[in-house]
Amino acid sequence: MKKVVLGLVLSLISLYAFSQQKSEISKLSYSQIDTLLRSVSYKNLTITERMNFYSKMFMGMKYDLKCVGDGKYSIYEPWPLVNFQGINCMAFCEHVLAMSISDNWDNFFNNLQKIRYKEGIIGIKTRNHYTMADWLPENSWLLEDVSATVGKEYVKAVTRTISHKKFFASKGIKNLDYVKEDRTMKVNYIPLAEFGKITDNLRTGDILVLLLKNADDIFAAHMLMVMNDHGKKVIREATSSVMKVIDTDIDQWIQYKQKHKSDKYIGLSVIRVKESINKKGRIILPWRIKDLKH
Repeated sequence: MKKVVLGLVLSLISLYAFSQQKSEISKLSYSQIDTLLRSVSYKNLTITERMNFYSKMFMGMKYDLKCVGDGKYSIYEPWPLVNFQGINCMAFCEHVLAMSISDNWDNFFNNLQKIRYKEGIIGIKTRNHYTMADWLPENSWLLEDVSATVGKEYVKAVTRTISHKKFFASKGIKNLDYVKEDRTMKVNYIPLAEFGKITDNLRTGDILVLLLKNADDIFAAHMLMVMNDHGKKVIREATSSVMKVIDTDIDQWIQYKQKHKSDKYIGLSVIRVKESINKKGRIILPWRIKDLKH
């Protein structure tokens, strides 16, 4: 009996200690992150190599759906514009991307807003809410959809209608001035059942978008990244399933989703940093982004 109790106590202590652990990046002050960004920018790394480096610093960070919003002056979602204490799947990708193209704190902060908002204009109506309908098109200066290239003969397409008016109305927003018109779009994807066959075509830094199966007004359910851990491809994600940022062997991740989630997800789209930009030592200054759009 004593051994059972002792074992239970030790397990609880271990669980508590684990829950108190912080991700590496969350231990740093903004000033220290500034120093980190400056130091890493001097290294001869590509953007995706920096993505691999910075994303690992988020490991163990708690999942928080409401980790970011439009700042304290916002009427609707006054959550922080930047957060290194909690993260969700989209914010994780945004923070990592912004860090990976920046060389100091100020440029990171402004690049983050350029990635998250249309033209970097902060507000709930200008935020890139929908991954495939807003986020990817508004960030075409940096990213491109490579699903067809990666998926080859397995690639398929799905068409859905995105309605910002319905989306904002569901949030209780009655003033719909300046809201985008409804859009019917076609998106390429690799079926979940076939995804294990194309993993050799994936690269470090690829952003995967998990698409819902039974939906007609939304594509994306989740965003995650392909990263390299000691020569092995892993899925690095901020996931609500375990409420933190984790790594999972890519084959194990796919097998689990195929076995347990095939009724929920149709497949995945693949987003990649443009090769023309993903050069060693490349830094993108926020006021130069407009030049990349032409």
